[in-house]
Amino acid sequence: MTYSEQIKARYGRALMGNYGQPPVALREGAGSTVTDVDGNAYLDMIGGIAVSSLGHNHPALVEAVSTQAARIAHTSNLFFHEKEVELAEKLLELWGNPGRVFLCNSGTEANEAALKLAILHGNATGKAKIVATEHGFHGRTLGALSITGKAAIREPFGPFAREVVFVPYGDADALKAAVDADTAAVFLEPTQGETGVVPSPPGYLTAARELTASAGALLILDEIQSGFGRTGAWFAHHAEGVVPDAVTLAKGLGGGIPIGAVLASEATAALFTPGTHGSTFGGNPIACAASLAVIDTIEREHLFDSVLALGAHLEAVLLADPRITEVRGQALWRGIALAEPVAAETVKHLLGLGVLANAPRPDTIRIAPPLTISQTELDAFCAKLVEALDAVTPAPGGRP
Repeated sequence: MTYSEQIKARYGRALMGNYGQPPVALREGAGSTVTDVDGNAYLDMIGGIAVSSLGHNHPALVEAVSTQAARIAHTSNLFFHEKEVELAEKLLELWGNPGRVFLCNSGTEANEAALKLAILHGNATGKAKIVATEHGFHGRTLGALSITGKAAIREPFGPFAREVVFVPYGDADALKAAVDADTAAVFLEPTQGETGVVPSPPGYLTAARELTASAGALLILDEIQSGFGRTGAWFAHHAEGVVPDAVTLAKGLGGGIPIGAVLASEATAALFTPGTHGSTFGGNPIACAASLAVIDTIEREHLFDSVLALGAHLEAVLLADPRITEVRGQALWRGIALAEPVAAETVKHLLGLGVLANAPRPDTIRIAPPLTISQTELDAFCAKLVEALDAVTPAPGGRP
């Protein structure tokens, strides 16, 4: 029995079964490559589900975390520290709007905080309804789950206390029909990540902003996956020029260190008064230092320019294969749509070829590699993907 098999057996005995049995036990990483406990190397094309912005073992992140840990690792919310203030100021600068920041530990916690803001707004204005989208994903805690439009993971834990109306994603007319005088807030993702990287159609966010403003409802955008470089910009909603009442962040914000954030307008942020919300670990010094290092590295290395160019190159290469019908998304966050529903089998073959990816839908492979990945590594992925597709579906030209 290999050491990896021993670790898997121990995992199965010690941890709960909510994740099933993960296929690989990872030990270390460098750049876009990770290595398992048996020494096998893999090209990481999922990046910890859009988390590892700078790849693995990036010197800027290592230095920031190590330096901060040597100073102070935790303060709680009874006190504050300089990095917390510095990060909040920087986030508002990047957002480009006046407002305030709440710092937490994860995406679902950010959405829980945003949902509390929506409820407080509803209580203050006599509005009760929340509008969200079908197939949307906002987290697995009970509040965030109540606005998650994936029935398979939501329904086992219902009923929920709040009235939530789900509408088809990207359908402005359906949104218009749902948003009325009783609507407290609308929750949207600029791009739906967990359903296979599905961007909103042009004008959809603008329509949502106009509808919510007219109804006196909050527009809350979930940028937990789409934010911080995944689309080649700090925020995906900047592309349409809309200004939401609040936006939630996590994942790539910390480059691998757990952190989440809510950015809200001054009026929306004012709904939180002392005692209305909190987090023991929110704004943790190490997490804030890590996030500041991520931001600094992205700016200093002009990574947005490179990820946009790499994304265009990736799309052109992949679409040359007729078994790939679409490459959705932007930059280095992509849903690779297949002509046949063989995504899970393809991902399994990719793993055997030394590539990590995942299949959120039967016909879609999702990739979200580090923003620091090279073109050589991307080309290697494309070649491996063709090899994996050859193993599960007829190749172009009738080759076996």
